[in-house]
Amino acid sequence: MRALFFTLLLCSVFTPLKAKQSKERPNIIFILTDDQQFDLLGINGNPYIQTPNLDQLAKEGVLMTNAHVATPICTPSRTSILLGQYERAHHVNFNSATAVSPAAWNTAYPMILREGGYFTGYIGKNHTPIGAAGYDSGILEESFDYYLSGHGHLSFYPKDRHPEIFKDAKADTQVEIIDEGVSDFFSNEFRLNKATEFIETRPKDQPFFLNVCFNLPHGASTSTMKLKPMDDEIYRTLYRDLDINLDPLYIAKKDIKTPKLPADLLKAENRQKGYRYVDDIESCRERYIRQMQAVTGIDRMVGHLRATLKEQNLDQNTILVFTSDHGLFMGQFGLGGKALLYEVCTKVPMIIFNPMDKIENQNHVNDQLVETIDLAPTFLSWAGIQAPAIYQGKDISKQYHLPNVPIREFTFTENLWSTQFGNPRCEAVQNQEWKYIRYYKNENFPANKKMEVARQFGVKEKSMFYATHELDLARYFNYLTASFTEEAVYEELYHLEQDPKETTNLAGESQYQSQLKKMRKVWRNKLEKAYVESYENVVPWTYISNAEALKKRQKLIVQD
Repeated sequence: MRALFFTLLLCSVFTPLKAKQSKERPNIIFILTDDQQFDLLGINGNPYIQTPNLDQLAKEGVLMTNAHVATPICTPSRTSILLGQYERAHHVNFNSATAVSPAAWNTAYPMILREGGYFTGYIGKNHTPIGAAGYDSGILEESFDYYLSGHGHLSFYPKDRHPEIFKDAKADTQVEIIDEGVSDFFSNEFRLNKATEFIETRPKDQPFFLNVCFNLPHGASTSTMKLKPMDDEIYRTLYRDLDINLDPLYIAKKDIKTPKLPADLLKAENRQKGYRYVDDIESCRERYIRQMQAVTGIDRMVGHLRATLKEQNLDQNTILVFTSDHGLFMGQFGLGGKALLYEVCTKVPMIIFNPMDKIENQNHVNDQLVETIDLAPTFLSWAGIQAPAIYQGKDISKQYHLPNVPIREFTFTENLWSTQFGNPRCEAVQNQEWKYIRYYKNENFPANKKMEVARQFGVKEKSMFYATHELDLARYFNYLTASFTEEAVYEELYHLEQDPKETTNLAGESQYQSQLKKMRKVWRNKLEKAYVESYENVVPWTYISNAEALKKRQKLIVQD
């Protein structure tokens, strides 16, 4: 019955699509970066970074200055973008033993666009597991007409990590390899074998949708930058002659007197070691320089892309959207990493450029609240396709260039990635003026204790921290509903209008108790609307289920 429901749903979406002629529908290119803070963009006020192409794109299009992610963790955030849903609906997170079910994947915007007549491409990083074998299922590879992507992290030098995928690229660095893939998508200039397995040349009688997904300026990738002699000058010397100041809220580990959150709530001592660079000001400054270098490289790629569109006479009917999957702490309040629901992590840069828009000169900046789950229904709307009823995002195609027209009164963000690395579960709601964050008891077995045992018995760190089992699945599904009955152990209330950096928690102040109660009601309402009990959206993806799924797939390959 559930399978029949999804079939009928998809048919109801796809039936009218063929009638719309391809020449009437725009091409769409979606560029997604990784871990890019809101202010890692010149037009967003960064005094150091050089992003002339993205700045120009914003000046010609619309700069969304109040865009937020559904959750500040890679896997669930990217899944939310693809499926147009909050994590409480799609039920997929990192380290949770969950993957998108094939039935749910059929409702992702790339699948709907392809079924609706679009030629689709995916280049760069994928961090959304699909099917019981997760990244090894082969489902994503088969879902696009042009596919040149690596699962999980790419590193700054993707050939080192994924030689079987990127070996034919002429370049060695991530941005440049992805740039080659983009050029190949349009002209097969580089004839990358992994990509041309799908098609020799892009059909000229079809509109296209291209996903360009970076693993930069993510910490795991910027940490692998080596300033090799063959690297572009951008990645070796740019910004290194500047006297760069970190965020005024930066605090070195040795100088922390009062933690931002109670020590038994945020167990910072168990933080992933990849974020230890924030502990010392010099190492943090070095990482900040690398982040800016990476974004400048991405900016240059955007310039190349726009030039290619113009050369091929595609610049007047191709929409470009740019954003990131979440932000990242760079030592503000002494914090590192992501997962927490402060603006540093949840607020992201977003640019929407539609050359067919007729935008008044003063309407190039929009401060209305939007969420990244709004992108999927907006993409489909541009394509003339009705979004599935299960989407929770809003179609903003008619509103994003109207700065005085409200889009959302409140946003909802959440963190259900509460594991051995010390992060607590939490949820947040906010409007233009106020933000409320709610935390739950953190009782996870700590990473430090796991590491002690791993060292004693010679267990690999990756297996200890990242191999998932059925118990992880049970714990995660408990998290999905626990907030409805579990009491908060800590609350925060910020007056964003007066305190945009979230420095002063007002939740305990008597004069703000009325506002606190109002925000609690909003939180409850948003939580109830975000949650969907939908087991058909997700499949277990554990060490065991992955192995079993691979065996079945290998048998089918042999039989074929």
